[in-house]
Amino acid sequence: MSFALQPARATGAPQPITPEEQRVRVDLAAAYRLAALQGWDDLIYTHISAAVPGEPDHFLINPFGFAFDEIRASDLVKINGRGEVVGETVHPVNVTGFALHAAVHAARVDAMCVMHLHNTAGIAVSAQADGLLPLSQHAMRFHGRIAYHDYEGLAFSPAEGARLTESLGDHPAMLLRNHGTLTVGRTVAEAYVLMATLIKACEVQLGAQAGGRLVQPAPAVADKTSEQLYDNGAVEGALEWPALLRKLDKIDPSYRD
Repeated sequence: MSFALQPARATGAPQPITPEEQRVRVDLAAAYRLAALQGWDDLIYTHISAAVPGEPDHFLINPFGFAFDEIRASDLVKINGRGEVVGETVHPVNVTGFALHAAVHAARVDAMCVMHLHNTAGIAVSAQADGLLPLSQHAMRFHGRIAYHDYEGLAFSPAEGARLTESLGDHPAMLLRNHGTLTVGRTVAEAYVLMATLIKACEVQLGAQAGGRLVQPAPAVADKTSEQLYDNGAVEGALEWPALLRKLDKIDPSYRD
């Protein structure tokens, strides 16, 4: 299966990399490395994208053909909402895959980072008719706050983009039926932590379902816990992210290059 497409190049001189963009590049490269450490990658497929600070409609995404565990900040490709590469790079981009990200970035002003994965537990729960159940605290973070989008095939058209973003609404997470998981963050850290929480919830659900009869909290308790975990809309990941970067730095700090 190959979607190695070299997109068109945007005209005009590229903007120099600002300190703000460099910080996003480092965070985004870290998200790829951390996803690989967790075993959430799928060969060279799926993407995590981030908006470029100060450059509307410009985003960073992984070069197509790279594994998640080898991505560095300097490898990330800048691309605009039309799927055109901005600046100099020798790397191709999976523009078909970016189409999903572009649609979400365009529809959600808060979508600084969009993370879409094909992790096994997420796909399994997405294929269950009842979707994510409130069986754990992790799952209750998304109780009443998770979207679903039915599978429409490999080709991603503008029409499906409109349907997908309508399904997503203002939710922080989505299960793409028979396909995978998606989270939206106001920072790279938030998108990553939300994804970690969602995947853990899916893993717990599958484990619980394999063990026999299920116990679910009362609806009122699930509602209360969801509101507590939402925490008035506080940005997630602020405390976890520095610890995760320290973990990466001990293993291999080359993601910063």
